[in-house]
Amino acid sequence: MKAPDQYGVVGHPINHSWSPFIHGLFAKQTEQSLVYRLYDIPPEDFRAQVLEFFARGGRGLNVTVPHKEAAAELANELTSRADRAGAVNTLMLNDHSSLLGDNTDGHGLVTDLRKNLGLTITNDRLLILGAGGATRGVIEPLLELGPTELVIANRTTDRAVNLASLFSDLGPVRGCGFEDVGAESFDIVINATAAGLTGSVPNIDGDVIGSHTVCYDMSYSKSATPFVTWAIEQGCARAHKGWGMLVEQAAEAFTLWRGVRPNTEPVLTALGMK
Repeated sequence: MKAPDQYGVVGHPINHSWSPFIHGLFAKQTEQSLVYRLYDIPPEDFRAQVLEFFARGGRGLNVTVPHKEAAAELANELTSRADRAGAVNTLMLNDHSSLLGDNTDGHGLVTDLRKNLGLTITNDRLLILGAGGATRGVIEPLLELGPTELVIANRTTDRAVNLASLFSDLGPVRGCGFEDVGAESFDIVINATAAGLTGSVPNIDGDVIGSHTVCYDMSYSKSATPFVTWAIEQGCARAHKGWGMLVEQAAEAFTLWRGVRPNTEPVLTALGMK
């Protein structure tokens, strides 16, 4: 009997990840034979240990903080969306033993915002906090929906400005420091920083949130994340954690790996999101 195919998620830290649970449900639903594990790998060991995973017969990896840009450098080939983002959250071993890098983050976020949460985004003002690998993967699909403005704010101003310049041909996007966002509120505020992992929130003025603002934290936990708690305190219309994005981007990665698309609704229900 053939052994199950090997998959996993690599990050640092990674023990909080629900990806094994999600992909386990996808595999059962679609009758796929696979094993999915957590791999906690520090940045200095990322390249060597990922290559070893695939050399031992591994078929695919999800990639999370802080490795998404390193994964883009490691891949032999990139999908167009991963190439545009300069960040990879999904690696797959091709039939000819080369590594394909994809980025399903944007698909996951946009699907959750539009299908699960009922947001339109078109003609909205959007603010993204953070200019790392998580942000890189979502800028293009968000701009494709036609917001009036997309602002990328970051602790280091130059990083945000440089990132915005890479996407300036796609729509109205600008980068700035946290202190230079301005006092006008946004329609949607998305936290793409990893601040919540240390129990903190980005150093942003509460004026960016109005009574109509929808706030979204790409991070997730069973309890309220620090950003969600802060956003509610600022008087936002509603605040959501990133469970839906996690499930939807995972479904896109699973489809790439296995050639069959799982139904996300039962998984969202199992996680208590439906």
